[in-house]
Amino acid sequence: MASFHHSYVFCISLIVVLFGSVSVQAAYSVPRAPIVYRPSPWTLAHATFYGDESASSTMGGACGYGNLVTNGYGTNTAALSSTIFRDGYACGQCYQIRCVQSPWCSRGIATVTATNLCPPNWSQDSNNGGWCNPPRTHFDMAKPAFMQIAQWKAGIVPVMYRRVPCVRKGGVRFSFQGNGYWLLVYVMNVGGAGDIRSMWVKGTKTAWISMSHNWGASYQAFATLRGQALSFRLTSYTTKQTITAYNVAPANWNLGLTYQANVNFH
Repeated sequence: MASFHHSYVFCISLIVVLFGSVSVQAAYSVPRAPIVYRPSPWTLAHATFYGDESASSTMGGACGYGNLVTNGYGTNTAALSSTIFRDGYACGQCYQIRCVQSPWCSRGIATVTATNLCPPNWSQDSNNGGWCNPPRTHFDMAKPAFMQIAQWKAGIVPVMYRRVPCVRKGGVRFSFQGNGYWLLVYVMNVGGAGDIRSMWVKGTKTAWISMSHNWGASYQAFATLRGQALSFRLTSYTTKQTITAYNVAPANWNLGLTYQANVNFH
C-alpha cells in the first residue's frame, strides 16, 4: 500500500507540474492587444480664432512643430488655454469642436490638433477679452478651422468639445536640434492620444538615457551621442502606454534633420 500511495502522489505531482508548465508557456505566448485611445465625453467651452484665412500667423507655436503645413498638421489647429495646455503636455492632442447656442453657429465639426498656447491676458476680464485666463477652458482656433463651425464675425462662440484619437500616417517623427553635448528632440506625428509624458534615448554604445521635458513637444538629453544609431522609448501622457522605436536615426545622424520611426500609438 505504501508503494502504491507514493506512486499515486508522484503521478499527481507530475501532472500538476506538467500542466502548470503548459499554462505558464501559454500565458507568455498570448500577445497583448494594443491600447486604443477612445473619444472622451462632450464638454462645454468657448472658442475664438486668430490670424487670417491663410493661417500663416499660426505657424510655429509653443509646441515647437514649426511649419504646421509641411509637418502634416495643416490649418486645423488650435491654441489651448493654460488650463488644458498643461505646460505643453497637451501638445499633439486632437479635439473635435462644434459650435452651440449661438446664431452664428454652422453645422460643421472641426477636428483640430493642439499646437500652441493661448496665454492669459490679465489686463482683461475673463468674460470680456481675457478668454484664456484660468480657469477657463478655451480654444483659440486657426481661422480656417473656426470657419468650419461658425461665422468668423461672431468673434467668440460657446462650443462643445471632446478629445478624439489622432489619426496619423506613418510612424512618430523626431526632429533633432541641439549640439554635440545636448540633444533636443521635437516629437511629431504622434497617433492615438497624441501626447507624450516621458521619453528615453539609447545609443548603440549607451544604456537607456532618460530625457527631460524641455517645453511643448520637445525633450532633451545632456549626453554625447554622436556616431551612434539612436532608438527612442516614449510613454503617452494620457494612456500611459509605452512604445519603443528602434534605430530611428542612423549613426551619421545630423542636427536639423527629422527622422521617422516605423511605430506609433493607436
